[in-house]
Amino acid sequence: MEFLKEEKDYADVVREAEEVVELLLKALIMAFGLEVPKVHDVSKFIEANKEVFPQVIRDNLFRIKEISRKLRKERELAFYGLEDWIPSEEYTLKEAEQAIDWAKEIQSIVKKALDMG
Repeated sequence: MEFLKEEKDYADVVREAEEVVELLLKALIMAFGLEVPKVHDVSKFIEANKEVFPQVIRDNLFRIKEISRKLRKERELAFYGLEDWIPSEEYTLKEAEQAIDWAKEIQSIVKKALDMG
């Protein structure tokens, strides 16, 4: 993501951040013995099974859901854009940095949960 940011490819930073968050959350689900749902935003699944996960996940569930949902919404837009909205021209450095920060935040939460589990 940092490389893409340096290349000013902000749409791809957002897309990659969504993929990182998705994969981190799916790894968390797998690590606690659950079958991974075949959707991009697994935060509702985590919420529905919250008793399986360590307290750090329950404590951060609102934030997990918020970040996962926001990035999921941006995923297709960052990939495909719209007729009058070209991702490579629309995403900004600020949005790219926010996406990176979100991915790092989820990584930290998941790492704590895995260290506890």
